[in-house]
Amino acid sequence: MLLAVLWKLPRSSQESTPLPLTSEESNSSLLTITPCDHYWQADIRDPWKQGRTLHRYILVDRKDSTQVKDLPDGTVVYVPIERSVVFTTAHCQLLCWLGAQDAITGVCDKKYIHIPIVQQTAVDCGDGMLPSIERIVELQPQALLVSPFENSGGFGPLEKIGIPIIETADYMETSSLGRAEWMRFYGLLYGRQRQADSLYHVVDSTYHALCRQAAAMPQGRSVLTERKTGSTWYVPGGQSTIGTMLADAHAAYAFADDNHSGSLPLSVEEVLDKAGQSDLWLIKNSTGKSITRNDLLAEYHGYKMLKAFRKGDVYVCNTSERPYFEEVSFRPDYLLRELILLSHPECLQNDTLRYYECME
Repeated sequence: MLLAVLWKLPRSSQESTPLPLTSEESNSSLLTITPCDHYWQADIRDPWKQGRTLHRYILVDRKDSTQVKDLPDGTVVYVPIERSVVFTTAHCQLLCWLGAQDAITGVCDKKYIHIPIVQQTAVDCGDGMLPSIERIVELQPQALLVSPFENSGGFGPLEKIGIPIIETADYMETSSLGRAEWMRFYGLLYGRQRQADSLYHVVDSTYHALCRQAAAMPQGRSVLTERKTGSTWYVPGGQSTIGTMLADAHAAYAFADDNHSGSLPLSVEEVLDKAGQSDLWLIKNSTGKSITRNDLLAEYHGYKMLKAFRKGDVYVCNTSERPYFEEVSFRPDYLLRELILLSHPECLQNDTLRYYECME
């Protein structure tokens, strides 16, 4: 079947001529990259304040640095970056895919990064929310890859050490392909433009092929995701990357008509009322050990009211063992395939899952 073919096809056979870095046909709503004379200008729109620019970067090739004059305002970054501190596991994995793993000299929250080469070679720079400035300075990185947050007040001491901060706002994109397209920006930063363009072409073409196949199938099973946190249950908004991906998988989703592009904070009662009859329940587990039905009931006895719980259609992704957080940000085609398989049981009978497994 096509799902299996797309999954198993060697990457080299899917690659074609790299796509040009232009914004006219871009999937990204936040990133614009403009080629200039001896440099690239990358503008990141502020995802929280419409009409404003979050950051402008001027990427200057080291070999051309003496030829560049009268640069526009912005953070100048000399590329390719050869030493960097990376704050997220998804960007570490992307750099490994692009062949730039040697440029990951330091990371934060190392214990949560399940990538062997990073575990072996990168220096642990402490907690991502309170990094070790001394250790970062000792590494002499040429850039810091850090995720920005709304109303965070900036990056604190990191802003005072004179190292360019690359604001990895890709997670605020409203489409999965829009986020994946940021790999072309990171490819420019690390001198891996051709590799990034080629990989993005694979992701884009595979994702659309999967969409076409899913659209030809009958409506899939209904899906509920996540678990409650305290008294709140955060579910994907209808216009979030997961919400739109469920639509692309031709799966039913109780909150598909919602207009939020991020997580939707709901009361447990609201979720049970609107999505309690969902056919499937997809959850993540980061404890490092298997989670059971009794564990879920001990967490919240009301889970037994979920149809999927009663029917035994609960699927768990153990993120300590499965590379979910490492991969899905820049390989949304992997996750789309998974959602198609889960929501269309006729496919699942003939194929295997990458991230989720049915709870015993």
